[in-house]
Amino acid sequence: MAQLSFRGGVHPDDAKEMTSKLAIVKMPIPGKIVVPMQQHIGAPCELLADVEKIEKGCYVKAGQKLGDNKGFVSAPVHAPTSGTVIDIGPYNHPLGMKITAVTIEPDGKDEWAENIKPAGNLEDLSPDDIRKIVREAGIVGLGGATFPAHVKLSPPQEKPIDVVIINGAECEPYLTADHRVMLEKSEEILFGLKAMIKALGAVEGIIGIENNKPDAFNLMESLVAEEENIRVCSLPTKYPQGAEKMLIQVTTGRTVPAGELPMEVGVVNHNVGTAVAITQAIREGKPLVERVLTVTGSGVNKPANLQVRLGTLASEILEYCGGLKETTAKLVMGGPMMGLAQPNADVPIIKGTSGVLALTSEDVFLSESSPCIRCAKCVSVCPMNLMPTSIAQASEHANYKQAEKLYALDCFECGCCSYICPSKIPLVQWIRIGKNEIMKSKNN
Repeated sequence: MAQLSFRGGVHPDDAKEMTSKLAIVKMPIPGKIVVPMQQHIGAPCELLADVEKIEKGCYVKAGQKLGDNKGFVSAPVHAPTSGTVIDIGPYNHPLGMKITAVTIEPDGKDEWAENIKPAGNLEDLSPDDIRKIVREAGIVGLGGATFPAHVKLSPPQEKPIDVVIINGAECEPYLTADHRVMLEKSEEILFGLKAMIKALGAVEGIIGIENNKPDAFNLMESLVAEEENIRVCSLPTKYPQGAEKMLIQVTTGRTVPAGELPMEVGVVNHNVGTAVAITQAIREGKPLVERVLTVTGSGVNKPANLQVRLGTLASEILEYCGGLKETTAKLVMGGPMMGLAQPNADVPIIKGTSGVLALTSEDVFLSESSPCIRCAKCVSVCPMNLMPTSIAQASEHANYKQAEKLYALDCFECGCCSYICPSKIPLVQWIRIGKNEIMKSKNN
């Protein structure tokens, strides 16, 4: 099948060779687990205070709910292992702020809560059953966006969904966790996709994989060979191929209108890791308490693909991977394009953490920006057809109404513009500031 593509995008060195051949290793449960109450887009969780009151000194079991919120756009958080709650209070968060978190001292038993049990056969579950299971399991988008999965599985009746897309692009440089999940948990991905199709009443499932992962493509294609309504689509290797609007355009030919969501064109996207989490919630009753991530970069001694319990500190993970080299200059949660730099490693892994990236002084440098030369390279690579330099300038001069008129809110901060800018202008940072101010004005 001829490959479609999307406008714009860039081709950074993918740097995946360090970990693409490394099988997933299950990391031992650490000596301390820190569980933030905010691990998703939407209303933050509040500590349980009724029958099972969560407080300092109480004992919790793996899979036990720690916090929840009655808001529709929210997802509960659970204890990743059994142990004693030793602290409740503000703790460093990957988003660069302090968030209320529950700190657990594991007891080493990893004892699971009594209510963790299989939900039954998929054939016997109704769409509502599936949505409730996904919601109670606290499953969110594991590609990094962390949008509550049950919300995507609950579109309005007037917005019918006919296509479910599983995102296996993993276009972010350095990261290979999704690649390994496709190779090692392929059947669970397929089961999760079937559960989503049933929950949405969709007629087709598509698994999109970039063509730089031929082993994953071939495996998934053979797995769905007998499935009449599921196909695997080979995607061009180009960043940001994994962004949902780009993925929809390439796999279906449909274009999501500016300012709208994928459901406007009858599509729902989910990450391969999210599909696996849904499978485990249905088959085993397990809530989302662990995930696969990549630990990589020239600054870490032993790169790896690890399955870790949520709440494990980055410092513990790096120590397990042989520690950092003396020349390490930057630590990023996520990939180099959309990940967030961290001031230190005393920060927990959350649901959306796809990688821990350590870069040396040879990889990173702080460039002085110079005036815009009007080359329009940022415009040519923007996958959303925006004018990044104009939006950034409006934001820099606090003209947020102008930034909004230039569709700043349609920017999903992929970083293509900053990557290509010869003047080294921090375009994404200025656009992000503008977006935050626009949203503040809308919420006031």
